[in-house]
Amino acid sequence: MKIFISGGSGFVGTALCRLLTAQGHTLRLLVHRHQGKSGEGAVEYVAGDLTNPLGIESALHGCDAVINLVGIIREFPGRGITFDALHRQATENLVGGAVKYGIPRYLHMSALGTRDNAVSAYHRTKWQAEQLVRHSTLDWTIFQPSLIFGPGDSFINMLAAQLRYAPVMPVIGNGAYRLQPVHVDDVARCFALALEMPVTVRQTYELCGAERLSYSALLDLISAALGRSSLRKPRIPVGLMKMVIPLMQSIPQFPITMDQLQMLLEESIGSSDWQQVFGFAARDLTTSMGEYAW
Repeated sequence: MKIFISGGSGFVGTALCRLLTAQGHTLRLLVHRHQGKSGEGAVEYVAGDLTNPLGIESALHGCDAVINLVGIIREFPGRGITFDALHRQATENLVGGAVKYGIPRYLHMSALGTRDNAVSAYHRTKWQAEQLVRHSTLDWTIFQPSLIFGPGDSFINMLAAQLRYAPVMPVIGNGAYRLQPVHVDDVARCFALALEMPVTVRQTYELCGAERLSYSALLDLISAALGRSSLRKPRIPVGLMKMVIPLMQSIPQFPITMDQLQMLLEESIGSSDWQQVFGFAARDLTTSMGEYAW
């Protein structure tokens, strides 16, 4: 099968491409700059802009399936990087191109917590993208993962980098809000399997891991993996952060935005029913922590 992938060079995309090429598929990856072809010829790179339909349509020609993994967690409007452009508009262009070239199979990466009335723009635009997919004529499958972890992730590694040099980690609010992390290889495996599973057509799956951990417990777990016997977690009032973040979030180095705070407080937990559909068990974060080369 020849598969077009947007976001193929990212965290999930790298794991998925490794799996798909091992299964004998050929891949066409959309990138910002032309990179030629891989040495084995299984991966072709094409330059294009997801926000420009004319820039991607020719790249879709001749493919059997489309996988859209593109998503951002933070906006940079001055550089044209917005939730609306990379979530809604990009999806509209990919769906339109797939329909135009008669590519029936379409797999879409969304996010847990997407809904029409979401407070965060991240979740709202992810929902708008989902609706474009659902109302298309394609044989689509939508995945809504919780926090994705694994070697090379951004969130766990960011926390570990901060904890490595200080035995103190400030916590917003009570730290009781929960996460249900899912391993990157589990997410990639679900995408790869879904390609040839008719039962997954026109279905949406929440991808949640084996454990529900409070944010505070997650910090303790990372701290223990770093060999620390104790961790101090002073609390910062939510109300104070809601005053500070709007003033600071335009600075790229500031670690959190209002959207990210909202999503953290809302929690990221859901169903693990996908395990019955795809036939394997989720990997848990506690035993997978040894993969991180800290």
